[in-house]
Amino acid sequence: MIETLRHIDAAVFHFINEDIANPVLDVLCKVLRGKVFLAIFYSAVAVRLFQLYPKKFIGIAAAGAITFLLTDQISAHVIKHFVHRIRPCNNPEIGARLLLDYCGSGFSFVSAHAANSFGMATYLILVIKADRRTTLILITWATLVSFSQVYVGVHFPADVIGGALVGSLIGGATALLAKKYVVKNI
Repeated sequence: MIETLRHIDAAVFHFINEDIANPVLDVLCKVLRGKVFLAIFYSAVAVRLFQLYPKKFIGIAAAGAITFLLTDQISAHVIKHFVHRIRPCNNPEIGARLLLDYCGSGFSFVSAHAANSFGMATYLILVIKADRRTTLILITWATLVSFSQVYVGVHFPADVIGGALVGSLIGGATALLAKKYVVKNI
């Protein structure tokens, strides 16, 4: 059973990383997962939150920062070191097409980018009671960031799915706590 799942994971990885490869996605995926794009996205979200909730902004932002810290640290420093899965770009058996200047020396499962993105998306959706449009934007953003991790060759699909689940659970938990103790009545 485990070998079948690994085979499926590798096959989907190769489909995303090689079979659908094209110059547009090569550029787009590197941008979507990059620090500059993520900083711009988070800054735009912060500005919008300040416009909508000026009196509750500090509480929303503080709980959001805790969400990000938890998703990042649990994925990067707890789960990865427990699972020890080699990144596809560091695994010669996989033969990944790496689009970055580096692969990363750490482990692969779970993707911290996916955990952070889905954690923040879930947190924001729940804490501000997001409408359908905002929910769609946040979920699309998190999905694109996660997809990009596979496309550029640094994560397997299971890594980003695991990261999305971990992030969503943490984001949901911090949103519930924030709504109860920090930003009541939004």
